[in-house]
Amino acid sequence: MDEDEAKKLASECLSCKTKPCRNGCPLTNDITEFIRYIKIGEYKKAYESLLDTTVLGPVCGRICPHVKQCQGSCVKGIKGKAVNIGKLEAFIGDMAIEEGWKIEEIEKKKNNKKIAIVGGGPAGITASAYLARRGFDVTIFEKYEKLGGLLVHGIPDFRLPRRTIKETIQKVLNLGVNVVLGKELGKNLSLDELEKEYDAVLLSFGANISTKMNIIGEELDGVYGGNELLENGNYPDFTGKTVAVIGGGNTAMDVARTINRKNAKKVYVIYRRGRAQMPAEDEEVEDAINEGVEFLFQNNIVRILGNRKVEKVECIKTELVKVEGDREKPVNIEGSNYFMDLDYVIMALGSKTQDDILDKIKLEKTDRGYIKVDDMQMTSRKKVFAAGDLIGEKSTVAWASRSGREAAKNIAEYVTL
Repeated sequence: MDEDEAKKLASECLSCKTKPCRNGCPLTNDITEFIRYIKIGEYKKAYESLLDTTVLGPVCGRICPHVKQCQGSCVKGIKGKAVNIGKLEAFIGDMAIEEGWKIEEIEKKKNNKKIAIVGGGPAGITASAYLARRGFDVTIFEKYEKLGGLLVHGIPDFRLPRRTIKETIQKVLNLGVNVVLGKELGKNLSLDELEKEYDAVLLSFGANISTKMNIIGEELDGVYGGNELLENGNYPDFTGKTVAVIGGGNTAMDVARTINRKNAKKVYVIYRRGRAQMPAEDEEVEDAINEGVEFLFQNNIVRILGNRKVEKVECIKTELVKVEGDREKPVNIEGSNYFMDLDYVIMALGSKTQDDILDKIKLEKTDRGYIKVDDMQMTSRKKVFAAGDLIGEKSTVAWASRSGREAAKNIAEYVTL
């Protein structure tokens, strides 16, 4: 998008005083303000405005579920088409990369407080930026050989270019953030040692283990977790194969579209609710449909069948039944069972953190298995904080980033008391 197109798009914004779009943004970006700067060609000021709340503009502008967040709250969307906020955010973020605009420090003088961040995904990257901007000595410990977490290992490059991720993260590292790669908590990294060496520790290593359905046949060869496939990139040969992806979120869309690109004969997405209830972005669903992925709405799988490996699945149709207020629950329709011949089944129903890691670090957990934190995001171990998926935050990049930003604020307050 060039400047003329950006200004034209920005001119559609009504500059509402109540700023409902800001309320719809998990990061509370001052959307009307940064768009106002685009209108008058003050692009660097637009960038600086966004830096108050986010350091992941080029990323969030591309992958956030805008229709369910900021754009879904846009006044113009009530009777017409909402302002394309995501496209404008990506435009400013990309310009910042091309022009070499820095993330400026807020405190020029460094303090003597050292912060360790375990996990280099959206929450950790964001936390490190806001701490480094305020003069803290920050070190990120990451188990892989590059930073990015979900951005690199969970989102395909056709949706989020690797250069965009690399350049966005580099801006944060330019603040003086230290990075130690190849370090995984509970294996070659000790929480006890980090507590001794640092004034505070932030755990932000996310959730990457696919949720299981616990149905018959889930242990067969050919059943994979969507998160693991995207994270490791170690795909079986899908050429000429028939594949079913179970789930309705963006992970399911990413997996289905990736497998479709690997010359699969047919890719199905099986989702037990209707399209209107899908958590995935409409745009992602449309892209998948246009690429040839077939959706089976209001269908579910009952069991997976095969002799050592997947051969078919038994499915059942569902109906949506109201249970509380407007909430609808999918209920199986008795007698509607049918079978599908398949080669692979991919579970993309959600994710969780590895239980063995949480057990090793001996932190108190909630009833749902997340790390328990107080109002300051501090865990049951003093000066150890947690953010993002680990504490049950909503599983989007924007929410993880917000959690990291708030953790940075809380840590800064704690260590300077």
